Amino acid sequence: MNTPSLDPDLLRAFVVVAERLSFTRAAEQLNRTQAAISLQVKRLEGRLETILFRRSTARVELTAAGEGFLIDARRILALGEQAIARVSSQRVAGQVRIGVMEDYGTKILPRLLADIAERFPFVQVEMEIGLTARLLKRLGSSFDAVIAMHPEGTVEGDLICRERAIWAAAAAHAVEELDPLPVALSSPDCLFRSWAIEALNKAGRPWRLAYVSPSLSATEAIVEQGLAVTVVKGSMLAPGLRSIRPGRHVPSLPGAEIRLHRAETSSASALLVVDHLAHRLRLSALGS
Repeated sequence: MNTPSLDPDLLRAFVVVAERLSFTRAAEQLNRTQAAISLQVKRLEGRLETILFRRSTARVELTAAGEGFLIDARRILALGEQAIARVSSQRVAGQVRIGVMEDYGTKILPRLLADIAERFPFVQVEMEIGLTARLLKRLGSSFDAVIAMHPEGTVEGDLICRERAIWAAAAAHAVEELDPLPVALSSPDCLFRSWAIEALNKAGRPWRLAYVSPSLSATEAIVEQGLAVTVVKGSMLAPGLRSIRPGRHVPSLPGAEIRLHRAETSSASALLVVDHLAHRLRLSALGS
């Protein structure tokens, strides 16, 4: 039996539709017509003899087979990109500017940037830490790429991974039992701050703003001393802190997504490095 070949163009069309959950938006991103993208996905489904999407007039969703194949498709495309990068990295030069949230910028990106420095030795990377809302306003003017957090279901940018927003407290202090609940939060532009306040007010939970800082490290230090609770990403719970199960003391929080935004005005070299960074971020989220 002949194994069906997997055309990279078909895989790329599938991945973009899967990330955007829209044939229209995928066509815009790939600079193709919607009919062309739909045909590419149908050709891929024909070769695989598998339905990858459930389509309706209202929405596009991945099937169970599509969810599984998305991981493989990304890996296949990434391997191709890596092969190109290996033979062309000596020619890639210039500056790449990245905006990123503090937790990703301090806990995840340093080792990934070390890999980029080794793979692209003539590329100069500049990184700035900040809040999602503020960084995205400067995409293109100040940044070639922004790694940002969004509410679940956002369509802008490329999906890196899904995250859980969790309440965190000191491991040795039952701060969540206090009334009113002392809360440590970031600046007003912070998405977690908005979610926390909205959830607390909606639940009718008495609370007070005990500490405000744009620095996540400073907030975590306050929380570790048992002075307040805060909201963090589930994958980023710092040592000395514990998660609080939603219920009597704290309300549930929405789901979050980490997405990478590319500037349309970036150079070809910058886009190559950003694509490699996106691949490494996805592998990191998978634990690879």
